[in-house]
Amino acid sequence: MARVIEITDFSAPELDVYARLTENQLLCRADPANAMFVAESPLVIGRALDGGCAPVSFLMERRHVEGKGKELLSRCGDVPVYAAEPEVLTRLTGFRLTRGMLCAMRRPALPDARAVCAGARRVAVLENIMNPTNIGAIFRSAAALGMDGVLLTCAGSDPLYRRAARVSMGTVFQVPWTYLPEGEDWQELLHGLGFRTAAMALREDAMHLSDPRLAAEERLAVVLGTEGDGLARDTVARCDYTVRIPMSHGVDSLNVAAASAVAFYQLGRPE
Repeated sequence: MARVIEITDFSAPELDVYARLTENQLLCRADPANAMFVAESPLVIGRALDGGCAPVSFLMERRHVEGKGKELLSRCGDVPVYAAEPEVLTRLTGFRLTRGMLCAMRRPALPDARAVCAGARRVAVLENIMNPTNIGAIFRSAAALGMDGVLLTCAGSDPLYRRAARVSMGTVFQVPWTYLPEGEDWQELLHGLGFRTAAMALREDAMHLSDPRLAAEERLAVVLGTEGDGLARDTVARCDYTVRIPMSHGVDSLNVAAASAVAFYQLGRPE
């Protein structure tokens, strides 16, 4: 049975996770065992629970305790539930809660990159993608369009940032993912696991996205680069394929999240 606690003191330390700690502070790199993240909305929280994430506490509109939050709370034992009217929650957090609900959760241990790739035929590699909205949209496309896993470089944004997880519609808890090991040649790692790599890049000599050689690859990694600059030159040079999405009407490129959806749809179906 959840313990419902009326918010009376905005300075209470147990509310720091929602009101005063940044997402980087929650990440707590120095103490991974106590690292947390905040999930927003019933859908995202439910998928996080389905993915095995352990809840620490809830923050929600009072009406949701017996409403849309009731089923979620029934899965969480006696975790504390901090409740108040919407106006109070907005004053506390500085923003209006999406669907009126937040949940602080322990960060799950990430798998090894080799474990993510085990049995996978299609994976996405995200090189230094910084925008959490783009990260979330890419994960949603990866889940919907045939990617078996996502690998990220350590310089990129965190898929468990509140905005990223919300934009992903909780698919960050459904698609296996991890960070590529720092200091290790990830191209060599993927080649050693039997993957061919396809760099998404705007080059005149790039092959068309619909080239049948790509679909015929048994194991393929689709490599996407950071907003603005795209992939590093060395990354493109070392990939097995360079692939472009044909443009028209003078448009020079797509946003990386849009490009990922097009690429995953075309390449996420090995023949």
